Amino acid sequence: MSPKYSTYFASIDSYQKGGVQIIDDNIKNFVFSNIYEVAATHKPYERIVVGKNLDYTLEVARAEGASPWYACAHDEFVVAMDYNVEVHFVELAEPGSLDDDRDGAVRLAGQPPGKKIGKVILQRGHMALLPEKTAYQFQSARPATLLFQTILGQESVERWNDICLK
Repeated sequence: MSPKYSTYFASIDSYQKGGVQIIDDNIKNFVFSNIYEVAATHKPYERIVVGKNLDYTLEVARAEGASPWYACAHDEFVVAMDYNVEVHFVELAEPGSLDDDRDGAVRLAGQPPGKKIGKVILQRGHMALLPEKTAYQFQSARPATLLFQTILGQESVERWNDICLK
């Protein structure tokens, strides 16, 4: 008799708290977190680091309403994990104002000057490129979960004690 499995699609408002599976290794080599729980329990657009490899990170944010504007000196990627989120883009009038030596997203003061170059509507599982030296803003009509692939920067928040199972 083969085991019966059910697929469960989680969301920011419907998730199961994770558990620990027994492994034959040092537990210090592993981190366990639930991205939906992280999004549900943190402030909108606070980018919580949930995975890290050297300076490269996976970050989770709660999308709700309109975000501040951000830009980055390198490409980033974002995935909508549950509900629709719009990403609006502006070609920066002065892209040289971003420090090439600064990693991670930078929060901008208000809407940046430049040409509006479009928007992307992300649905569950859709990924968008956040191009280098291009301003972006998120808009979401309801709380949603965003997952970023980026590099550790000033907007990255490390809260390992809050998100990891002990």
